[in-house]
Amino acid sequence: MTRTLCAAIALGMATGLGVGAASAADMDKIVLVERAATDVVTDTGEAGDSVGDILTFANEVYDEANATMKGTDNGWCVRTVVGKAWECFWTLSLADGQITVAGPFLDAGDSVLAITGGTGAYAGAGGEMQLHARNDEGSEYDFVYVLSR
Repeated sequence: MTRTLCAAIALGMATGLGVGAASAADMDKIVLVERAATDVVTDTGEAGDSVGDILTFANEVYDEANATMKGTDNGWCVRTVVGKAWECFWTLSLADGQITVAGPFLDAGDSVLAITGGTGAYAGAGGEMQLHARNDEGSEYDFVYVLSR
């Protein structure tokens, strides 16, 4: 039996037994709205939108109703595909800890980023963050953090 086949069987058995797979009880969902008031693109090469440009931000985030401020985010993105995609990293800071994410931010459509870690109440967190533009201006975004522990 090849190593690949053995690994596939072991993974299948572990998944079937729930080993390594997060159950619904082990998942937390945090729904927030980012108000993108500070976003700035720094042109690093050719004039206009070009590979290597840097988007920086430090914005307030609000509850799902977009009424009560819950924390802030702080991060950066690098333009990787002109007119289509950025690669991003940022930290969400809430009263009980921080959550970091990394991944693509797409110019059109929704994006999904990986939760890469956390502090405080979110120490050891993984999972994904779903990003959805609330308007065409890009001034508000839905952030849905689905954390697994």
